[in-house]
Amino acid sequence: MRKIRDVLRLRFAAALSGRAIARSLHVSPSTVEDYVRRAEVAGLGWPVPESVDDAALERRLFPTPPPSGTSRPLPAWSDVHRELRRKGVTLALLWQEYKATHPEGLQYSRFCEQYRAWAGKLDVVMRQEHRAGERMFVDYAGQTVPVVDPETGELRQAQVFVAVLGASSYTFAEATWTQTLPDWTASHVRAFAFFEGCPELVVPDNLRSAVHRAHRYEPDLNPTYHDLARHYGVAVLPARVRRPRDKAKTEVAVQVVERWVLAALRHRTFFSLAGLNAAIAELLQRLNARPFRKLPGSRRSQFEQLDRPALRPLPDTPYVFAEWKTVRVHIDYHVEVDRHYYSVPHALVRRQLDVRLTARTVECFHRGRRAASHVRSSRRGRHTTVAEHMPEKHRRMGDWTPSASSAGPRRSGRPPPP
Repeated sequence: MRKIRDVLRLRFAAALSGRAIARSLHVSPSTVEDYVRRAEVAGLGWPVPESVDDAALERRLFPTPPPSGTSRPLPAWSDVHRELRRKGVTLALLWQEYKATHPEGLQYSRFCEQYRAWAGKLDVVMRQEHRAGERMFVDYAGQTVPVVDPETGELRQAQVFVAVLGASSYTFAEATWTQTLPDWTASHVRAFAFFEGCPELVVPDNLRSAVHRAHRYEPDLNPTYHDLARHYGVAVLPARVRRPRDKAKTEVAVQVVERWVLAALRHRTFFSLAGLNAAIAELLQRLNARPFRKLPGSRRSQFEQLDRPALRPLPDTPYVFAEWKTVRVHIDYHVEVDRHYYSVPHALVRRQLDVRLTARTVECFHRGRRAASHVRSSRRGRHTTVAEHMPEKHRRMGDWTPSASSAGPRRSGRPPPP
């Protein structure tokens, strides 16, 4: 008991760390933390009341377990597991709520021990704990699906994009022709629409379409992918290189899609991407409604309870695919994009600009601010010029016409020709 009192004194009176106390008293840090936790549960601090002698202190810190014939009420561990995914919910909070309902129930340490033992028996797909509405994991399946060209009979392999929400494991999948940037961003747009909301984080692999330059701590995102993230108000957190645990949820989701969706389609022949996606959507609905083996409910019910209320609303309009390129302004205050020339304010001559290209527009940005916007033109070698971008003298010269010149005074003094 003397060492217990010393632990409480050094922690609450001297405010020493657990390791410092352990070195001072020659005990393990885990023992120090155990004593402190038991004291907090028992409502003891420092100084210990004089009425609490060593025997009473021992009884309060190490209560006698109930007789073998007496069973303490246990919480519904599946409810505890589900509640832990909500923001701000901790085991300590859930234990306090449990004790308020069952004062004779488990103590905190036993509560945590039994929950972790229960959670350790779950499937790997459900073992990870993610906050509701926090993360969406995205990747491509390693397996492709052949699609037959109805005219030539040629086989073309379709890629399978997979997105999964962390808390509920609610899964989206679709087939695209490629893994290139247009298909990658379009799949994200359809995934957000499928989930009917936006998470806080998107966790991709270090796919070239997502990450321009991989880095352990500060990866450089592709500008278009960054543009999409900004449009939906999400942050992108790529999985670290050679850190499979960062994307374990995606790996499991891909495996589930391959087993329950793609494997079920192995005997079917598809002649269009639309037909393949219709079949995937039907099987995906069954997958999300399929009951869990060791947890109540399904991916769909968990999504309705956890992720859907926590997701942020979608923007008013879906993202429009845009490419980015860097250009330098020519001395004639135009920039060249696909062999067409677009004007920018003349003060930006020789400056470097970022150009955002969509199917219909060309936007020029200087240090993050839009300097010019044009309707995109396919006429090569031609110019699109806005008068406000020209220097004043150039505008005056552009306004000059032969008729305006003949109306003014003549320098030679000779009569005009008949």
